[in-house]
Amino acid sequence: VSTQSTWAIGVIEKCGAYSRLAEPGCNFLNPFVCERQTGTISLRIQEIRVQCETKTRDNVFVKIESSIQYQVIPEKVVEAYYKLSRPQKQIEAYVFDVIRATVPKLELDNVFIEKEELAKDIRKTLSETMDEFGYRIIATPITDIDPNIQVKRAMNEINRQQRLKDAATDLGEAEKIKIVKDAEAIAMAIRIEAKADADAKHLAGQGLARQRQAIVDGLTESVKIIQEGIAEDDATTVMEMNTVTQYFDMMKNSVEQSKAHTVFIPHSPGAIYHPDPHTRG
Repeated sequence: VSTQSTWAIGVIEKCGAYSRLAEPGCNFLNPFVCERQTGTISLRIQEIRVQCETKTRDNVFVKIESSIQYQVIPEKVVEAYYKLSRPQKQIEAYVFDVIRATVPKLELDNVFIEKEELAKDIRKTLSETMDEFGYRIIATPITDIDPNIQVKRAMNEINRQQRLKDAATDLGEAEKIKIVKDAEAIAMAIRIEAKADADAKHLAGQGLARQRQAIVDGLTESVKIIQEGIAEDDATTVMEMNTVTQYFDMMKNSVEQSKAHTVFIPHSPGAIYHPDPHTRG
């Protein structure tokens, strides 16, 4: 009796020649005709890792590792069992052939870029070849690209210098933007300050004009009131009276404001009608 697991198929021979397959479960053997199970083929997906060292177009030695996932085709168990004694070695040989035929055409940087295409080439070659021997190729990803240690250090240094250069460029751009923004802010502040000063002077001018207009209106009203009360006085007499009144008000304010700086010149109240030529502007 031969017992097979679900994931395996046995090979039964009769008198040294292939007879039949032992399916999963119990299989009865006839010892009288020299039936015996000579081997078992696994139907599980299997994996081998193939590492190949080769040289790139720019003369850099690099180790490339590929993970080969394969499976025996259930309908071709006999071919898989009898045609190849060491399928792993056969797969490894084909992987070496594809890698050493493709990578020398590429520079190191392009090897990293074209690794998907390299994996497709490996799978295509293995599928076309191994199908004849009863094996199905599931996947052939490139799992590692390992250049020489000195090359890796040089690549890292190039990358570091490039990053330092980019950082310096970014820093310069940031400083330039800061200077421009500061200048724009200063210019904006100057414009705002100038506009505010112009508005303030405009409003001050309007206030002074209104003040003078109010003084003129007040004097005009005073003249009218005095003329109505004293009919015989003319406008000149009234203006002289207002001037004398303002003169005394000024003298009073000068005395009351202790912090005021006042310069007195020889004068009399009557002199306000005939000011000395030296005091004229």
